[in-house]
Amino acid sequence: MRICLVTPEPGHPLLAAARVCLEAAGHRVESLDPAAPGAAADGLADVYLLKARTPRALELARELERRGAPVLNSAAATALCQDRTRMAELALRAGLPFAATRTYGSLADWAAGAPFQGPPLVVKSRHSRRADLVARVDDAERLRELARAWPQEPVVVQEFAPNSGWDHKLWAIGDRVFAALRRSELAPQGRGPARPLALAELPTGWADLVRRAGEVFSLDVYGVDLIDTGDGTPLIVDVNAFPGVRGQTGAPEALAALALDRAAAAR
Repeated sequence: MRICLVTPEPGHPLLAAARVCLEAAGHRVESLDPAAPGAAADGLADVYLLKARTPRALELARELERRGAPVLNSAAATALCQDRTRMAELALRAGLPFAATRTYGSLADWAAGAPFQGPPLVVKSRHSRRADLVARVDDAERLRELARAWPQEPVVVQEFAPNSGWDHKLWAIGDRVFAALRRSELAPQGRGPARPLALAELPTGWADLVRRAGEVFSLDVYGVDLIDTGDGTPLIVDVNAFPGVRGQTGAPEALAALALDRAAAAR
């Protein structure tokens, strides 16, 4: 089969390792930079893995879908996960334990409104992207500081949920779930490296919750960031389309198998 990686970084560890698996089994693997002129000019591959989220990548994915190609994840599902307002609306409507979310057209407008009063809040860029805004706000001075730095940024605001300071990073590739612990980016110590976590160490029901999130968001390869708010009670704080899934034993093999399954189903 012919499998195409839609990414400007084909050397990404997950993609590179999956490529080795696929080529060892006799399949043809190509990479496609969505920024390249005429990126979709050639004949269609059997399946495309969309490991890019730029506007051009989404446009390319939509074009491939219109031509009948299977794309993982779909352009629509990938775009939805970039809009934290739509993400929260869908998750809450589906009954997922997602943080209650308010949206403001700009950080400066919100900061200029009603005076800040506790409890602590988490402020994030509405549109998820590299180097976006994610910050904790404990007082009016911190809010004013962020408003000066990001005045026109559309933001979502959530109440800060007390937790251990560790994020549970859960990833799914098809039905396979992988897990790790990583310091929250809001923790004073900074994020640091992820620590692999066996599924047996997760609170009861968390792996099934991740799979349920995948169904709700129509995702094939995705990540769900969870925090434990006490006694194993989960709170979803983010859902990501096609994350890196680095350092997880079996992840490249799972991705290779998923690509082949979807390609076969589309024939």
